[in-house]
Amino acid sequence: MSAAGEFTKGFIKQNPVFRIVLGLCPTLAVTTSLKNGIGMGLAATFVLVGSNVIVSLIRKAVPSRIRIPCYIVVIASFVTVVDLVMAAYTPQLHKNLGIFIPLIVVNCIILGRAEAFASKNSVGMSFLDGLGMGLGFTFALAITASVREIIGTGKIWDLVVLGTKYNPVLLAVLSPGAFITLGLLIGLFNLFEVRKEK
Repeated sequence: MSAAGEFTKGFIKQNPVFRIVLGLCPTLAVTTSLKNGIGMGLAATFVLVGSNVIVSLIRKAVPSRIRIPCYIVVIASFVTVVDLVMAAYTPQLHKNLGIFIPLIVVNCIILGRAEAFASKNSVGMSFLDGLGMGLGFTFALAITASVREIIGTGKIWDLVVLGTKYNPVLLAVLSPGAFITLGLLIGLFNLFEVRKEK
């Protein structure tokens, strides 16, 4: 696949949330607002890019029987950096995301890309794969969060979009609303893909 193809595949063709259906735990939990969704997506993107590059660099030096523990140590190192930087510079966002920042270590998107792609490809292609998949994940979180925030509060990023007389649908920002919104978005996304293929 070309470099452009590796970068763009994470947006639509292999979107982690809407096509591969990975990373649903943070997708469902933190998408109550667009700020939270983008914050989580960018944090995961940083970890994904960094871990992909390091895993690609060390792939020939790591024995196959201990590769997964080695990958987890690499991923955990980047997650620690993200966690500490967010705690220092964006404390409110860090508080809102809570346990889901440390849980990036076991995010199946991150470990899956390290195992399936970075361990078999060059540093440059692994960088593009990580960046594309990370931004695709951020895109999915942003779309899900936008729908939930607008319906659930009538606002987006603290801006009133549905007028002051709008009666918010509280269900949208609660757990059941996360499942309903995500299910509808996955269905809509796949419908577009099927029609495009036809």
